[in-house]
Amino acid sequence: MLFPYTHVPHPIEKMQAFIDFIFFEVWCQAPVSGPFSLDLFNPNPELHEVMTAFHYDDSRGAEFFSGHVERIYGLFAVLSAGQIDQFRQRYRANNDIESVCANDPAASVMRYADFPGELEDVRDQLASFFKRVYSYLDVAALKAKTGAIDDHYRAFMAANQADVCPFCGIADLLGEYHSKRDAYDHYLPKALYPFNSANFKNLVPACHHCNSSYKTSKDPAYTPKDPAGGAHRRAAFYPYAEAPYAIQLRVTLLQSDIEKLTPADLDLQFGPDDLSEKIETWRNVYGIDERYKAKFCGKQNGGRYWLDQMLGEWRYLGRDPSDYMAALAWHTQCSPYADCNFLKKAFLDGCHATGIFNAAQLVS
Repeated sequence: MLFPYTHVPHPIEKMQAFIDFIFFEVWCQAPVSGPFSLDLFNPNPELHEVMTAFHYDDSRGAEFFSGHVERIYGLFAVLSAGQIDQFRQRYRANNDIESVCANDPAASVMRYADFPGELEDVRDQLASFFKRVYSYLDVAALKAKTGAIDDHYRAFMAANQADVCPFCGIADLLGEYHSKRDAYDHYLPKALYPFNSANFKNLVPACHHCNSSYKTSKDPAYTPKDPAGGAHRRAAFYPYAEAPYAIQLRVTLLQSDIEKLTPADLDLQFGPDDLSEKIETWRNVYGIDERYKAKFCGKQNGGRYWLDQMLGEWRYLGRDPSDYMAALAWHTQCSPYADCNFLKKAFLDGCHATGIFNAAQLVS
């Protein structure tokens, strides 16, 4: 991730607070609370109001939500104290997104794949609920308490001023002045993890290609499965990190004929070293190497255009390449992600190191 988002508090986070209450105060208390009833929600008046509205509402969304809450209550009612305690620990861990991203050994995350066989019914009901609960934020009774997700997006983008996707730095994001919005990505995928699909520390606006073409359901917290050794935990960038960082990129061209440049002719090196594991995760999850190399080989909106732009100013405006590169370095320092400056500078630095700036090698 090239830069983190700033978290923006919003009433929509009340949805996660409702889920917290349902999990800890209803489901985890099921073994000692007796039969399911609306009285279980009395300590949380707003949620009680929502659950009461759902009880008398035969719409699909209301039945889905209240029906799953009751069914899961019944499954939790027969769990042992040890099983309930383990669920509490895993719920807290799955919702501590920052610790999961840091690969904190104390964060005992739980994926659907980690459920033991004897809890298959619990897993299936939790999966059915948590994989779809995010899409029910627009159900009227919930929306009246949490506000609309479109309103959250506008407030979020206004506060972040993120015109470009922070996961790739290539694609623009729809912002506060658009009537449409980009999708929220579940950073820890809802297809793999229970408990955090409505947690807005796990929800991040991402461009279409980052969300739907490259990341899809890839897991930032685990390496891809290796037939020899399986998957293992890894560190990833936390989307709402407060500490600043800067990713470095060096591009090496393995041949100097720019007209015949292919991705195989490019070598990419990233830094700094203290972020190496997180950088490797980012490269893997978002297909960064493939996408950046394709950009560098682009003729109309990529490397070839950037080189032609620089050479044009050199030839027709009498501007020395060193002046152009000095100006580009300044623009990159001030606004690295505007106009893909961070990629443009790295590519042109690579061209320079390969000798392409040498007048004897230039072609019209």
